Parts: sequence; structure tokens; C-alpha cells
Amino acid sequence: MSQAEQEVSQLVTNGEINKIPIKSKSGLMKLSSYVLALRPWSWSASLMPTLLGATIAHKYPGSDDFSYLTLIFTLFTIICVHGAGNVVNTYFDYVKGIDNRKSDDRILVDHILTKDEVVSLGALLYLFGCIGFILMGALSPAKIEHLALVYFGGLSSSFLYTGGVGFKYIALGDVLILIIFGPISVLFAFMVQTGRVEWATIYYAIPLALNTEAILHSNNTRDAESDKKVGIVTLAIIIGHTASHILYAFLLFIPYIMFMVATLKYSKWFVLPLVTLPGAFKIEKQFRSNDIHNVPKKTARLNLYFGILYVLACNMAPSLPFITKR
Repeated sequence: MSQAEQEVSQLVTNGEINKIPIKSKSGLMKLSSYVLALRPWSWSASLMPTLLGATIAHKYPGSDDFSYLTLIFTLFTIICVHGAGNVVNTYFDYVKGIDNRKSDDRILVDHILTKDEVVSLGALLYLFGCIGFILMGALSPAKIEHLALVYFGGLSSSFLYTGGVGFKYIALGDVLILIIFGPISVLFAFMVQTGRVEWATIYYAIPLALNTEAILHSNNTRDAESDKKVGIVTLAIIIGHTASHILYAFLLFIPYIMFMVATLKYSKWFVLPLVTLPGAFKIEKQFRSNDIHNVPKKTARLNLYFGILYVLACNMAPSLPFITKR
């Protein structure tokens, strides 16, 4: 964390941020506030599926023309859309009265940024995302209409998660996250590089999709009481705390079972993600003990390490089941 971020965090902790006129903040602190609004700790949820899809494309037969420049534009586009979705989430959670003094997201609650600044930031990120998409599309062998269908579907979903229909508020947020931060992201990154649609990529997306859903589900379980008070319906509220713990454990550990099977059946390299298993047990124990406040961020951190090792395993494996032949 930079010095500016530490200053902002300290002011929030002390409750003194409201005493500082917004116009008097230093440029560095303002920039730090914008970075905080993007929630960079959550980006692994979109970056890892993108890198996984690109890795599968690199291993795909006949993919000798793999483009790292295209990958850079793809990552830029994905980060912009994900960041915009986070900003939209912040805005609508605040205007709907969901975020309060106990909320984890402090950007609007503590007036670190104004509502207009948040709206402008979201619009700018969507604009940058579209620019990145155009540059990426110009380099990709895929048909632009196919890429646009997936891209604008993902962009719309990032907005509709809390804006418009607000899938998050009607117990459909979990379904959206499972689809977007899993099969769609992996397939999109694969298609950008190869110009092809390979449905076998969905199999590889499952571990990351489940692990990412664990982040959202732990967050919704933590906020269940406050969400219920403002009329939000989430899966965690519907099934209750005990069933939520069972579901969280399922989401957390099923990917590890898949890796064990892949290690024994396909390649020893799939043992790499299992290095994070002890950390998963620690987080699950914390969830079970009802000390859940920091569980979402810890799960996101696990998702990052888990994802990196998974992508590395796919890259190092001599062959990928359903994708390449031995």
C-alpha cells in the first residue's frame, strides 16, 4: 500500500475524512482514492480466467501465431470493465441505502469521492474498455461480431449486476458471477487469440468459477443481516447461515478435488494449485467460527495465488485433456 493510500485509510479509520474539503485533497491522495474505488484486490477474479483462456489458446494445436500484444489489450479491456463494474456496484449500493457505516466499501459512505466523481470514473472506465476492445479486435483473428457479442454481453452484465435490473438484489448475482467470471471470460480470451470457439474450455473454467463464486458468497453471507434490512434478497439469505457454510466449503474445496484427479490422471503439474490447500482450510475454519469480516478479501487473495498456480500448471503440462493430445 502506498503512502497516499495509507493516509486515506488512516483518515477513514479515525473518522476524519469528512473534515477534509474534497477540493483540498492532494492530487496524489485523489489518485489513491480512485484506485481504492476500483477495488484492485478483486481483479484476480477476471484476470485469472483471462490468463487461463490465453494459456489454453497458446497450447491449442495450430496456435503458432499467439500474440502477446493482443493479450495485453485483452487484459487492459477486462480490467477496465471489471473496474467499472466495481464502481457501478459502489454507486448503486450507496444510493439504494445498502452501504452504511458498517460497510466494507467506504468510498461514498465516508465521502472519499463524490457521487458525481464515481459516475464519471465508471463512464471513463467503460470508454477505455471500449477503446481497448477496438484495438484488441483489430489484432484478433476472430470475427469482430463474435467478439462484440461476448464483450458487450460481459459489459452489460457488469452494469446490470447492481444497476438497472440489479441481479445482485434479486438472488441472481451468484448465477451471473459463475457464468461471467468463469466460462465466458475463459472462452473470450481463447477466442481472441485463436478466432475459434472451443467448448472444452468450459471444463477448465470450472475451478476458477467456483473459487470466484466463493468470494461473492462469503461477502453476501457476511452482509446477510444488513442486506435483509434493506430488502435485498441473496442466496445467502435464502438458504441461511448453516447452508451457506456448506455451500462455501463446496465452492472452496471442489476445485482441489478436480486438481487431485487431474494430477493422478493427466499430469503431475496439476499438483501446483494444491499448494494453496492449507490456506483454504484456514479460511474455511474462520468462516465456520463466524469470524467472517475479512473472509471475502482473504478468499480473493487465495483466488489470486490459486489462479496463478493453476495457469502455470496448464502452461507446464505436456498436454491438456480435451484440448491437446499426448
